[in-house]
Amino acid sequence: MATVLICRRFPRLSRVTTFSTAAKCKAEGGSSKSNQIKEEDPETASSRTESAATIQLLNPLGYRVSYNPSAYAKSRAASQQHTAGTSDQALGDAFTSPDATQVQHSVGATSSQALPPIKNALPKQKSTPLPKPSIPTHLSAAQTKEEAEKEKAEMHDSKEDPRVFQKGRPEYRSLSCDKSEPVETLPLEEGDAILHSVALSKDHQSPGAITDYFRKLSRLPAEQHAELLSKPRFNMLCRCAVKNIRLFSTSDLIDVLKACVHLAVPPTHPMLNACESEFCRRAWDMNLDQLLLVADCWRCLERNVPSYLSILFSYVNMHWKDLTLPQFVQLIYIIGEGRRSPADLTQKVESMILKYMDSFTLEEVGAICLGLFKSVSGISDHVMRKIADRVSLQMEDMSTYALVNVLKMLRYTRIDHLPLLKELGKVIPTRIPAVNIQGIMHITLSCSALHYFDEGIMTAVAMALPSKVTYCRSKDAAKFLWSFGCLDYEPPNEEEFYSSLIEQLHRKLHEFKKFPEHLLTGLLGLAFVKRFPEELIDFALREEFVRKTRSSKYELKKDLFTLSKSVEIECPSYQGSLLPPQLCQEITEMVLNFAEQEIYVRPEIVEASSLLESVLGGPEYVKNHMILPHARSSDLEVHLAMDGRPIPFNSQNPVVDMKLKDIGVSLTDDLMTQLIKGKASSQSPVETENEAGDPSQEEPQTPHAFLTDAGLQVEPKSGRWFEPPHSLALVQQPQRVKLALQVSNRNHYCYSSKRLLGLHCLKRRQLQQLGYVVVELPFWEWFPLLKRTRLEKLSYLHYKVFNPALLSRAA
Repeated sequence: MATVLICRRFPRLSRVTTFSTAAKCKAEGGSSKSNQIKEEDPETASSRTESAATIQLLNPLGYRVSYNPSAYAKSRAASQQHTAGTSDQALGDAFTSPDATQVQHSVGATSSQALPPIKNALPKQKSTPLPKPSIPTHLSAAQTKEEAEKEKAEMHDSKEDPRVFQKGRPEYRSLSCDKSEPVETLPLEEGDAILHSVALSKDHQSPGAITDYFRKLSRLPAEQHAELLSKPRFNMLCRCAVKNIRLFSTSDLIDVLKACVHLAVPPTHPMLNACESEFCRRAWDMNLDQLLLVADCWRCLERNVPSYLSILFSYVNMHWKDLTLPQFVQLIYIIGEGRRSPADLTQKVESMILKYMDSFTLEEVGAICLGLFKSVSGISDHVMRKIADRVSLQMEDMSTYALVNVLKMLRYTRIDHLPLLKELGKVIPTRIPAVNIQGIMHITLSCSALHYFDEGIMTAVAMALPSKVTYCRSKDAAKFLWSFGCLDYEPPNEEEFYSSLIEQLHRKLHEFKKFPEHLLTGLLGLAFVKRFPEELIDFALREEFVRKTRSSKYELKKDLFTLSKSVEIECPSYQGSLLPPQLCQEITEMVLNFAEQEIYVRPEIVEASSLLESVLGGPEYVKNHMILPHARSSDLEVHLAMDGRPIPFNSQNPVVDMKLKDIGVSLTDDLMTQLIKGKASSQSPVETENEAGDPSQEEPQTPHAFLTDAGLQVEPKSGRWFEPPHSLALVQQPQRVKLALQVSNRNHYCYSSKRLLGLHCLKRRQLQQLGYVVVELPFWEWFPLLKRTRLEKLSYLHYKVFNPALLSRAA
């Protein structure tokens, strides 16, 4: 089936439909930290934008799978330097004192993933109309300005106030600067009179008078502030303040700083340099309330003050036992906004959280989680579970903003708190329509990162998103696509959902030059659900874009490799850019080197490989390797002849004897009774490798279905091949059947389920398209067997390889 839709300025999209997938299972919790990144202003033209494009639906070649890109699996802190600007001409050299320079500040950024429900996908006969095309390549000046203003408004509207928790207790009034607090407006005439007075006696103003002038001027109407800051007489007042700064009392100096907050003085203003230096000088003579208030003023001014914060943290470290609950919460807020995590405070922070856990308001719990998340602060599983316990019991009373902040920390710590996740599925779907786009993104990403699939949550997100899609930043759109692809979920409005997000990727194409990781994340998420927007893929695999990925703070080579190879396999009609062979070879070697050290040597894989050699007759019949290196997991490859007999093919282990050796496994009545009636022993420790625990998963019984075929003969006759079940020889078979045995683990599945994750679905789909028959050794069967007898394991593997259904599938 090939359906072609024509839509102006929309990418050609290869849509590969699927066959039904095998049973999917629960997945480990993924890690991801995420900081907001300010996106650049939209440009009016994007690279190689065409006026018309086709969307092509191609016939399916296999079934679905999901995967997690390194851009959201790993995160590296990115340093971002911000130096204070020099004084403007009106202020002159009086504000450029050598000790008043702005310092650098480092900001970390990170993120994560999840998975969806099992569903049989049939070829689509119809597709819904695509959304209207985005802005044309060439715009008039008026249109460009209008779009820029619209996007600016969208980004502003999509943000929440992180200071809501301060409204819950009166104590925060002495710890924070409330810009929204109503004040009596100062008449303009009185403001002019103050400035006139400054001009008359500029060299004879007392600190008290200067402070009073600042207090009064801060009460001018907000629309007059910009004009005030540009007046020479206001700059003269600032000079007076700097000249007399050491004569100010601490309370007066704080009032001057608060006035700067209300007047929205730019963070690089020279007077603030002098204020910062003076507060650092006298910090040890201030009390904790004053220190926290000044830190909050710097936050309101959006000025980075790492030197001041270092002094604050040292002071707090010495007076830790004196912290009240509001002081502690305000401190965590300051730590988060400063993106700094003092290592020597970690244990003290945890002890304080446990001390006040039952006394925090729900908004304070959210503020604490956000502060820890933004500062990339580690927290123990025990403390995080205590927080999750509290939230799961009171979620209905919690604001969505506070709840989202808890979810951010939950995914960062990789905690699988099932009661919270289940309660989330009850509470959040009805709230989704009223949540801003970034909040919805974090909810979706948290489910994906924890590999937790809840159809109610995902459907609510999908239904609400198309009407809000223009509020998406490039990373929002990318993470939505990644999350749905990782969970392998196609919602009821899938065509509208995916079309709107793909169109948004086109609108944000200019941003991907600065944030290339976002485009790859989105395209990989689409690949998991068999959607391949060819124009975007061509853009991502061009030499120019590949070069840009090298300067990213993320390692993106593997993601490029996965995307390029997936397109080669699943889109045979694709004519766009691909990675050059030399680069593919380089990445392949990197992936294989990692596999040799970390994957091939895993106990469950080593055991399966060794026993298969015994079952089949030697190492030349089994190859433990990556059939598809771009899918990043190993396979045990086995070849069978048309009559079901194994074929030697592993050239690394040359055939010495074409006949199997006896292994002495007899299927006696006692063994049959033991296997059929016996229960599996407890799970092997390797089952918990690289995953969050799942207390809800019941211990699986030892699989014994493979022992029920009367034709099965485990013990080979001396000097002869293993005899496959008689039924295999009756099936019309191809000349050679290639088996790809998958030794799965819980990391391959959705949490607390048998739903396969996206990347692994993609891999199995592509193996089938390349002619392999996929055979799984699922962890719920194989891991318990690792602690059983050798005979049981051999019997199990014999059944898996010589299962009559395999050759019928291959035929």
